[in-house]
Amino acid sequence: MADLPLQSRVILVTGASSGLGKHAALALAARGATVLLLGRNENRLNAVYDRIVADGGAQPAVIPFDLAAADDARFNALAHTIEQQAGRLDGLLHSASHFIPLAPLATQTLKDWQAGFATNLFAPFALTRACLPLLRAAPDAAVLFTVEQHGLEPAAYWGGFGVSQAALVALAKTFADEEATHPSLRFNVLVPGPVASPMRNRTHPGEVGSLLPQPATLMPAYCYWLGPESAGRSGEIIRP
Repeated sequence: MADLPLQSRVILVTGASSGLGKHAALALAARGATVLLLGRNENRLNAVYDRIVADGGAQPAVIPFDLAAADDARFNALAHTIEQQAGRLDGLLHSASHFIPLAPLATQTLKDWQAGFATNLFAPFALTRACLPLLRAAPDAAVLFTVEQHGLEPAAYWGGFGVSQAALVALAKTFADEEATHPSLRFNVLVPGPVASPMRNRTHPGEVGSLLPQPATLMPAYCYWLGPESAGRSGEIIRP
């Protein structure tokens, strides 16, 4: 059990087909968790599934799902499917993200913002709300929101993307405050900072990825905040 600190935990990971979501799913599975892999690209999700199985992890589940296109009924149906097939939910990692290209606010459009907020804010709210009964029922549960650093540090040209990230921080803190009556359930924010990832390539195209910290450096933090060791800590902003 010391080698598998997440054994018996069921954790849902959004954006699990690539980037930090993929790396987190692999790391969580390596520590014993049963991982539910959610994303739009089924082929890439299947590749993560195969990797987990090949590495000897607990059999994961693949959930092809378009967060931006879902409504309350679909989120509720997803939570019901998790309950029926997995029987429980002990963790939820929000790692899916939609990039709104950097530009002055004067040139950004409502359509840009609507597309970004659908994935970056509306979906995390709706998915978390739908899963609340399962999370409350777990003996120990954690929800972790991955947030880009400009959600904490507004800056010129980050516009809709930065604002969507700032709103995600507010969402996490609101959940943490409202659910304080359920001490076994916690909500926290993890800000990865500069790290080699597909999203970082889009936000900072001039950087040399090989010179940045690699995703593996963040995995102990992801596993800690989604695991039993972080019990009792809620409403925090983590900057590893």
